[in-house]
Amino acid sequence: MTPVDHPAPPPPSGPVPYDKDFALSLLRDMLRIRRLEEKCAELYGAGKIRGFLHLYIGEEAVGVGALHALTPEDNIVATYREHGHALVRGMDMGVLMAEMYGKREGCARGHGGSMHLFDRKTRLFGGNAIVGGGLPVAAGLGLAEKMQAGRRVTACFFGDGAMAEGAFHESMNLAALWKLPVLFCCENNLYAMGTALERYESQTNLCIKAASYNMPAVAADGMDIVAVHDAAKQAAALVRSGGGPVFLELRTYRFRAHSMYDAELYRQKAEVEEWKTRGPIHTFTARLKADGKLSEEEFLALDAAVNDEVAKAVAFAEAGTWEQVEDLLKDVYTPTGAAP
Repeated sequence: MTPVDHPAPPPPSGPVPYDKDFALSLLRDMLRIRRLEEKCAELYGAGKIRGFLHLYIGEEAVGVGALHALTPEDNIVATYREHGHALVRGMDMGVLMAEMYGKREGCARGHGGSMHLFDRKTRLFGGNAIVGGGLPVAAGLGLAEKMQAGRRVTACFFGDGAMAEGAFHESMNLAALWKLPVLFCCENNLYAMGTALERYESQTNLCIKAASYNMPAVAADGMDIVAVHDAAKQAAALVRSGGGPVFLELRTYRFRAHSMYDAELYRQKAEVEEWKTRGPIHTFTARLKADGKLSEEEFLALDAAVNDEVAKAVAFAEAGTWEQVEDLLKDVYTPTGAAP
């Protein structure tokens, strides 16, 4: 089957409308995701990380821009491509890496691995290995918040492929019907695993689909962290005001294959290379330099600090401990005859 052509729009450009400290915090978090995941790919090849591994490389502006628009009290529900969300949300990189290794020092004692990061302290209510599986969870969290008359927003991240799932339609319908405080963040990277958007959606304008549930639906350039942050900030404010759910489509592109097992035969290499010219890290870096908010020396120092953090995280994971054999069934089965 001939791959569908997805030409890349012009790269993000123009002044950055933030002060230097905030702008550099955005750049730092994008770099932290990129360097962590580059190391994860290397460790996967070395057999240190096993199972499934889905990388966020190329999509960093989405998670960073959106999460910086939320408060620490807000709820986050993610997908199996959630390393960046966990990191930006505040999960310690060493704890995250230990979970990837399957070590007891990980956020789920090594039981969850790459696709099931969870951190109650930061209100990260898990990555989810099932496509669309986080959507009903987000609706439930939103319902609980409304019943308690709280002001938390539940931000639910999911891929474009989830919009073909029944769970998406059920969750959107109930959220709109009950005016739940949920921010639906669709990370549209144009491919549901290995199937192009045009081959599984009869309506490729995802905002039109979302708007059919009688909620505001807005699209933003997911490769432009300024566009993502501003759109997410406005959407979150609308949700928090009691207006009900909002759908935010963040149009992005992943530079790596769907997973480490993906042969990536469904898209042209030239298309990937073209989209790399829109990479969120180097385009944002160039804009900051043009604004006089970042020098090459400052960038190199920032990158060095991030690489040092990654090295320490790997050392922490390497020094971690494996789960005891007698605990392998813990939290899986209830022993026969156990008290209820």
